[in-house]
Parts: sequence; structure tokens; C-alpha cells
Amino acid sequence: MSGHNKWSKIKNKKAATDATKSKIFSKMTKLIFTASRQANGDTTSPILRSAIDKAREYNMPADNIERAIKKGAGVDAEALESITYEAYGPAGSALIIEVLTPNRNKAAQEVKFILSKHGFALASPGSATWAFVKENGEWKPNTTIPLSEEDGETLEALIGELEDNDEVQDVHTNAV
Repeated sequence: MSGHNKWSKIKNKKAATDATKSKIFSKMTKLIFTASRQANGDTTSPILRSAIDKAREYNMPADNIERAIKKGAGVDAEALESITYEAYGPAGSALIIEVLTPNRNKAAQEVKFILSKHGFALASPGSATWAFVKENGEWKPNTTIPLSEEDGETLEALIGELEDNDEVQDVHTNAV
């Protein structure tokens, strides 16, 4: 049984990389879907073009991109909402969590659960955005907060778990 162990290692490694790709592709599909819905399927639109370019950066197959565009341009397409949540993390660092979801209540509960698991809670709207400026669709921090090594590890774990959620598109922080 000399080849058995080698195959099992390859199989497990492939399963892990496939799971990672699947998460990224589902996020990119939602992004393209929403952009296509806004642009009515017009691929020359800057919003849709940037979403497609971002998906191509992750080597998303062209078939998946085309399917997402067609689905977003369709009449019977489900509506995805873009929601921005705010929270405070370790040492008072501000967090902006961008979510794309068909179900506002489910997304809110999932984000609240992840935050509470790490000992944090959602902040009221506008309470964390003061620390950021939105430039070209990206949140840039106005002020930064230095973190200790322990707080940095806590923040990394929190952001990692938030980004593992399929509906969370981006997490921005002003921590250094």
C-alpha cells in the first residue's frame, strides 16, 4: 500500500484549496451579480467592469462570470442588499463590515454572533465611520490606533472569522 498515503495527502490538500476557492468565488459571484443588476447587464459599465476585473484577479472562470452577469441582469433575479455594519474591536479599534445579502436579518444575526463570540458588539450607525474616509469606494482610515501583540492577534482572529462568512464582502479597520 505504498501509494495510499500520498494520495490521501493530495486529496486532503485539494479539498482545502477547493473550499477556499469556493468561498472566494461565491463572494465574487455576489459582487458581479449586484454590479450587473445596477448596470442592467451592461459590461461596459465601470461598476460591472471593476467587479469582473476583481473576479479575474482570483482566477474565476469566465463561465461563472457570465452566469453571474446574466443572473443579475435577469428580471426574476433575487435582490441582494449591500449593508454596512460598524463595530469596535480590541483597544477601541474601529471596524467597518460590508455585507452583501438577500436576507438582512440573517446577516445581522451572523455578524452579531461572530462579534459576541470574540467579546465585541455592533456599534450604532455612524459611530465608527468617523475614523474613515470613503475614497473611490474604499474605506481609508483617518486616524490609526496602535495595537499590542495580543490585541493584534485577537483582531486577526475576529477579522478572519468575519471574512469566512459568505455574506461578508470586506472588513476595514483603523488598527496598525
